[in-house]
Amino acid sequence: MFKKVLPLSAILSLRFLGLFLVLPVISIYAMSMTDNMLLVGMVVGGYALTQAIFQVPFGAMSDKIGRKPTLLVGLVIFFVGSIISAYATDIYMLMLGRFLQGAGAIGSVITAMISDVVEEEVRGKAMAIMGGFIALSFAFAMGLGPVIGANYGIDTLFIITSVLAVLAMILLFTKVPTPPKIKHIYHKTAKTSDILKDTNLLNMIIINAMQKGLMTVAFVIIPIILTSDTFAWERKDLYMAYLPAMIFGLVAMGPAAVFGEKHNKPKQIFLISIVFFIASFLIMGLTTDSTTFIVGVVLFFVAFNMMEPLVQSMITKFAKVHQKGTALGISNSVAYFATFIGGTLAGLALEMSDRATIGITVAVLATLWLLWTLKLQNPTKYKHLFLKEDEVDLVKLEALEHEHIAEWYINETEKLVVVKYAVDAIEEESLKSKIINT
Repeated sequence: MFKKVLPLSAILSLRFLGLFLVLPVISIYAMSMTDNMLLVGMVVGGYALTQAIFQVPFGAMSDKIGRKPTLLVGLVIFFVGSIISAYATDIYMLMLGRFLQGAGAIGSVITAMISDVVEEEVRGKAMAIMGGFIALSFAFAMGLGPVIGANYGIDTLFIITSVLAVLAMILLFTKVPTPPKIKHIYHKTAKTSDILKDTNLLNMIIINAMQKGLMTVAFVIIPIILTSDTFAWERKDLYMAYLPAMIFGLVAMGPAAVFGEKHNKPKQIFLISIVFFIASFLIMGLTTDSTTFIVGVVLFFVAFNMMEPLVQSMITKFAKVHQKGTALGISNSVAYFATFIGGTLAGLALEMSDRATIGITVAVLATLWLLWTLKLQNPTKYKHLFLKEDEVDLVKLEALEHEHIAEWYINETEKLVVVKYAVDAIEEESLKSKIINT
């Protein structure tokens, strides 16, 4: 499993590392080009707008033409956007570069590809590995971004980002396996309406959106507040807030992933994370002590990292095999749109209000989110039955209907029939007797 997930996680983490390197300092950098805080917020979250627009097309395209070609297109666009950002001479050119960075919207494609090559029984671990790589990217970025930016300029960070994109392309063609060809029982492409009508998927879309939206709000306000007259930090010292926050976030992510996946309690993890989000923004909004402010930053990253691996895993569990790319595309599209809105509104709020009002407002919204999440249901625990295709009576298979069977499909590459069933409701031998050749 690890060999299948490692190269894909590495590609995603290289891309995120490039995006995250600039996050700790980009709001301050944008302020050097304009005094319009709305434009500053748009630059911070600008990549997310085009992510929102292109997540669904990229996810759907990957379902049709294949994951690897789609990944290449996305990485090339990301590379071009990084180069433009590196040589930006004004706020609008920087914004264009950020928009292009986001247009390479490959996140949902990679997640769908992992779900293609990894069995569902260990998919939670695979998503946790991917989340771990992303979290490591956060950690390195939070430590290195402020230091490199302060000593060599933000343009250097974007050059590094373009190099990381090239490394990701090399990994794509040298280490990434080709997913198996799947034949499923559905004779039409996934519809957006079908996905949105699924209560479980809709709940996960909302959770994903809120998590990512709050992330951008945090990255707009944290560096600006710490370098303001209230705390008067130097830019090069910002790592002292981000690095411990990411360390605690990494530590919290492991137990959260195990509890959420192994014990099938993701709802409880989500609720705890939201409480941490509420506390973090109240602290960052109201405290006048820098140490207490850092505690708020730590709580924010703990909340974010506890959620991250579970969100993607739950979406792939709730979606049927032919919906994965599209469902992840919709979810990530909404999430990135929320990211853009979060950054834009945070910039506007800094222009018109104060941090105490921002902190309280975000806490109130997060409280409403907490109440909404109370109705979330933990997923049914499913297992996959794998049978050789020549052992299965295809007539019986096509007629297979059972309330505890979520779906079945044929892995044509490996000549396997795969049946997804509720492990606590139906016995494997009973299932086999319904479809095996006699």
